[in-house]
Amino acid sequence: MGSTSAENNGAAGVGRRELIKRSAALGLISVPTMSFLSACATGGGGDEKETKAPEGAKSAANPLGVKKGLALDAFIFKGGLGDQYAKDAEADYKTKYAATVKHTGTQQVGPKLTPRFAGGNPPDVIDNSGADHLDMNKLSTQGQLQDLQALLDAPSMDDASKKISDVIHPSTIEKGKHGDVFDVLYYAFTIYGTWYSQKVLDDNGWEYPKTLQDMVTLSGEIKKKGIAPWTYAGKYPYYVHFNLFAEIAKIGGMDGWIAIDNLEPKAWTSNDAVKEVVEFYEELAAKKYFLEGSQGLTHIQSQTAWTKGKAVFIPNGSWVENEAAPTTPKDFAMSVGALFDGTGDKMPNGTLRAEPSEPYIVAAKGKNPVGGMELLRIMLSKKHAQNFAKLVKSLTCVLDATEGMTLSPGLTSASAAFKAAGDNIISLQLQEWYPALTDEKIGGLTGQLLTGDLKAADWIKKTQAYADAVAKDDSVEKFKREK
Repeated sequence: MGSTSAENNGAAGVGRRELIKRSAALGLISVPTMSFLSACATGGGGDEKETKAPEGAKSAANPLGVKKGLALDAFIFKGGLGDQYAKDAEADYKTKYAATVKHTGTQQVGPKLTPRFAGGNPPDVIDNSGADHLDMNKLSTQGQLQDLQALLDAPSMDDASKKISDVIHPSTIEKGKHGDVFDVLYYAFTIYGTWYSQKVLDDNGWEYPKTLQDMVTLSGEIKKKGIAPWTYAGKYPYYVHFNLFAEIAKIGGMDGWIAIDNLEPKAWTSNDAVKEVVEFYEELAAKKYFLEGSQGLTHIQSQTAWTKGKAVFIPNGSWVENEAAPTTPKDFAMSVGALFDGTGDKMPNGTLRAEPSEPYIVAAKGKNPVGGMELLRIMLSKKHAQNFAKLVKSLTCVLDATEGMTLSPGLTSASAAFKAAGDNIISLQLQEWYPALTDEKIGGLTGQLLTGDLKAADWIKKTQAYADAVAKDDSVEKFKREK
């Protein structure tokens, strides 16, 4: 995601299977999982860890008590967002604390860090993104993640009268918790939706559809022009979930979706919105509105096909503008549209899926966890939030950080959509909490749905069965959202 980011960031889920295999080989997941309450008790590192990591004297200029001269080890995912923005923040850290910073930029966070966590020698701060990322739920339950409450309580770099918790989007705090412990900082703020070229729409006299049925109708007109209406990352079909899941929440309401997040019985099969949305995708597939061969494309290949005009629409996150920049025409006018209306929607037109992404964690057993938190505090300044927006064309979780800036086309569109949505913002947890369920199990079903090899009714029935299996699996740590 950036992702996300792409994930994710964008490809943030495929590597989980490989990570599970590697973790098992290293013995990380063969040991019994700690109880959740026990994990919370040790999530901040515990007294033993606190005595091991040197700290400095706290002051107004150094509220977290960083030990000057103590080296910092930063491990940053270098994907769709690159890692220059992190290097720029590290430069300020070096200057302020006269310390060396070991920077590692990589797309293989999990493979490289799994043995380091197993060996008790993790880096201090980690951008845990990309296809091969670490399982944060497991790390949290094992007490490996630093409790970041001290960061939330620390003063902002820009205004000492405001805490960090006052200057970041509230959903950042909600999403970053395991139980009652805030131990993940999602630094970016991703706008998910249907992405398109405004120029292509304008040149053909098309308007972005308001409803699901409008999209079906427009897709027919597009196909007559010899262009594919849609493409998607068929090798990573969970990209389609960025829209599919959010459409269910928009039409059926957040209470219905939270029941899905909470793995409640019949949450999929008893929700009429699920049927309406999945049947919409079934119809797109049946009418061959997807670019031929999309099922074999990676996220990069599908984005390239899109920017080269082979397809009009693609489901994605706002990291796509930076990730697809090498192939995007200058006059492309990259834009993102809000979710489509269905039948009897619980949320209004303009509703948008927008939520924190790009997860940063601090290792509780690192050599300088306080320094790791301080680097994050520096990154949460307006200076570095604006630098991030400038470098990677994406928002951060820092509120109003881009006001007054000249933004890129995609980011301008994303910001406008976010502003127009107001309080009608959707944030989902299922993909974060149960990635094996969404990215592998349900993702496999979605892949079959989009090629016409699976009917909507069977997709729903099998998805419910997969969710029920996870709910009954005591080896999977469970989380819960309040309605």
